[in-house]
Amino acid sequence: MRLIAKKTILNFIALNPDVEQSLLTWHKEAKTAKWNAPSDIKLKYPAASILNNNRVAFNLKGNHYRLIVRINYAAKIVWIRFIGTHTQYDKIDANNI
Repeated sequence: MRLIAKKTILNFIALNPDVEQSLLTWHKEAKTAKWNAPSDIKLKYPAASILNNNRVAFNLKGNHYRLIVRINYAAKIVWIRFIGTHTQYDKIDANNI
């Protein structure tokens, strides 16, 4: 998969270093993933939430953080739409961010 944008991840890690390992591990796994459908994601990440509009929410660091991505499965592109704490996640519309 092609991930857009790693800079977003690095900026978030700079402000929240405790999530570095989780985010970098997710990034490495997502880069080499062959996701063709949401069911492929659920095989590796059973706790991931499949949202509307081709979005997926991943739990990070024991569900302290959330990562939302939008995926174009045909083009193999993953856009990072949101990274934040669980509290911040609760304040957004995850299906449309």
